[in-house]
Amino acid sequence: MPRTAQVQKRPNPCPASGKAAARPPTETRAAAKVLVIDDDILVRRTISRILEHGGYQVALAENGAKGAAKFRSEHPDLVITDIIMPEQEGIETIIELRRENPDARIVAVSGGGRLGSMDFLTVARKLGASEILRKPFEPAELLGCVARALAPN
Repeated sequence: MPRTAQVQKRPNPCPASGKAAARPPTETRAAAKVLVIDDDILVRRTISRILEHGGYQVALAENGAKGAAKFRSEHPDLVITDIIMPEQEGIETIIELRRENPDARIVAVSGGGRLGSMDFLTVARKLGASEILRKPFEPAELLGCVARALAPN
């Protein structure tokens, strides 16, 4: 994310989801808690700052195993997970969280990665991610994805 200015802008799947953008939390509505799972400390901190500035409460985890444990203990309203991580990657984490809570709201984030012709974000969407977002992204794109993922169905 800090590399946004250095990387050529690509269309991001999240803004093109066709759903109306929901508003971030306000003072009249309790702030939603978002669990951010990413192995890159700079990405975790950047996402955390964007979300906190947007009015959200944030919990952090550095891999899918620790993220799944925090999911159980902290009961977040939304999980944002990177796809490619050591120890337990994002696809495995999405499957585990969906198995435990089929209604879990999940945003899958990835800077790339394909297995043959298969795009990891497409797989994440099919396995239950509510929204997907390609890195690098702008703060407004992240906040829009989070708001849509948290919006009532």
